[in-house]
Amino acid sequence: MTTQRRTTALIGDDNRVVVGGKTLTWRTLHKLPQLPSPAAVLVDNGADALAAVRHHAVHGTELLVATSSRVDPSMREELGESGFAVVIAKDDEHSVTPAKLKRVEESGRVWLLTSGSTGRPKRIGHTLETLTTVRGQQQPRTWLVPYSPGTYAWWQVVTLSLTQADQGLVVIEPSELETWPLIAAEHGVTAASGTPTFWRQTIYRDTEALAKVPLEQITLGGEPVDQAILDRLKEIFPQARISWIYASSEVGASIVVHDGKAGFPKAWLDRVPDPESERPLLSVDGDELVIASPHHGAGLDGAVRTGDRVEFVDDRVLITGRLDTDEINVGGSKVSAGLVRNVLMAHPAVAWARVFARKAPLVGRMVAAEVVANPELGPITDADLVQWCTNRLPDYGVPRRIRFLAEIPQKETLKSDV
Repeated sequence: MTTQRRTTALIGDDNRVVVGGKTLTWRTLHKLPQLPSPAAVLVDNGADALAAVRHHAVHGTELLVATSSRVDPSMREELGESGFAVVIAKDDEHSVTPAKLKRVEESGRVWLLTSGSTGRPKRIGHTLETLTTVRGQQQPRTWLVPYSPGTYAWWQVVTLSLTQADQGLVVIEPSELETWPLIAAEHGVTAASGTPTFWRQTIYRDTEALAKVPLEQITLGGEPVDQAILDRLKEIFPQARISWIYASSEVGASIVVHDGKAGFPKAWLDRVPDPESERPLLSVDGDELVIASPHHGAGLDGAVRTGDRVEFVDDRVLITGRLDTDEINVGGSKVSAGLVRNVLMAHPAVAWARVFARKAPLVGRMVAAEVVANPELGPITDADLVQWCTNRLPDYGVPRRIRFLAEIPQKETLKSDV
């Protein structure tokens, strides 16, 4: 069942959009056939995802957009039972499986799937208004869009281009991830957002090509952000502003840091919210980050327990990882996997690292690590890294098993299991 809707003009409709090898605008994107509402639109390319978003923005439909690979058959069944028509979009063709439950649409509702870091992805409700967190007038920029369609980070860049003039997009498909700096340089990309893993992998593959991209704004998020990657990006782009953002489908973009340092100032905790600036309230309960945000998803008003673990280091609050995996108990002594990872990645010959617990006799658990070495700085051994960590960590925090990988692993979400 649908309701009466009126079409809406879009401020960013004439912004440039480079996608699928074509230079278009939002207005000239190919049109998907009339979409039902509510609809879960499953795509395998960026052009179809953007076309679904523009249709939603103009007509005020109820929409969930995601890549086909993220929505398995059982989840598609669940969506149908929840009132969504499931649309498989592919260029000018699409198939529609009608909803199994007939219900009134929630006009203007946008649904996001969580990353699934705590298990099966959940649906979080938003609107274009709650997803649009950049509201002040922006200087003209061309943004890289490497994220998987439908993720919160993808929506952040997409809504910026929809709602602001002179904010172009260059969409990177999965098949283009290895060569994105060449595409970005060709189209004059001046701003790019990606996970730390995304930036590390690009530096690992071709630092020279990356340095030719005329970046003025670099943003990191989606994973714990450490000082080593911030410093490395500053070396490559000394004139760019480098920011990191803490954001999630549940609480929106809640922490934005521009000072080039990992973590955020301790003074930001428990500040009185400022309604005019829409500043979230940040607090810590035990070791867990708690956020009350005006950008929250539907039904998540008030304080939300993020499930992310923090450590206090001097006057900074570092987000080290998930509560259920970050703390490693070694014979009663506890160490943060994130802090050990930061120590490893501070080594100049380490391009990437993952730290985790491994079963051990007597102490129950020990610290282990997987590492990708920087090929430009010669060979490195596990003994070198053990010595490096021994000089910087308590004995129980030193990795006792280190395995070297040939490449930096990266998921569809641009994250790795750190």
